[in-house]
Amino acid sequence: MTGMAASCHACFVLYAAWIAFFVPLDYDRFEVKNMMDYQKIGLLIRKLRTDKSLTQAELAEILHVSNKTVSKWECGNGCPEISMFPALSKVLGVDFAALFSGETAEKSVDSGNLRKLEFYICPNCGNLITSTSDAAISCCGKVLLPQKLQRAGEEIRVMLADREYQFSSDHEMSRQHYITFLALRSNEQILLRKLYPEWNLELYMPYIPGAMLIWHCSQHGLFYQPLPQYRRTPHSEN
Repeated sequence: MTGMAASCHACFVLYAAWIAFFVPLDYDRFEVKNMMDYQKIGLLIRKLRTDKSLTQAELAEILHVSNKTVSKWECGNGCPEISMFPALSKVLGVDFAALFSGETAEKSVDSGNLRKLEFYICPNCGNLITSTSDAAISCCGKVLLPQKLQRAGEEIRVMLADREYQFSSDHEMSRQHYITFLALRSNEQILLRKLYPEWNLELYMPYIPGAMLIWHCSQHGLFYQPLPQYRRTPHSEN
């Protein structure tokens, strides 16, 4: 190898090393794209678009893309960029995860029994969402999981008189650590009172037969306590 050839070879090796170091492949994006079924996603986009009575041109205008781009998606010849999924989900009225998988799960009609009520709380904004059965819930761009219900001690003091509950507690109520809500839940109804930091925790709520007390601590999660009940007699009111 001549001196000039050796010099060119060395430069090529250095250039290749520079490319490998400074321009790494986006493996995560490559793997995500490989996981996506373009055909299923395209068919779902088309179905949801037509359900919304939107033309390809109208959807394209909302998303600031071309008609050909939407057509390409729906034909399964391409897929929206990952960064576009939140906006697309909002326009089409479908959960991000469902759009990503290309399918929406059909569920049977819910029985409406509130004993199975799930609480979802966003860690970013504090948004409270409830569901009477399994659901795909998201907020602030994050998928939320139902809060795990824990048995409480006697953090909330309860008195029952004149068909009314009185609740009080010495629980901390600072901005960093406080009880965010109290709820009375029975099979048929739920009554919820939102609480705020720096409030005194002392309030009244009407008696609900068979109800359970559920409350949420901003640092430790969701808790439940049994409630005193009036003893039923043949002539007692429900």
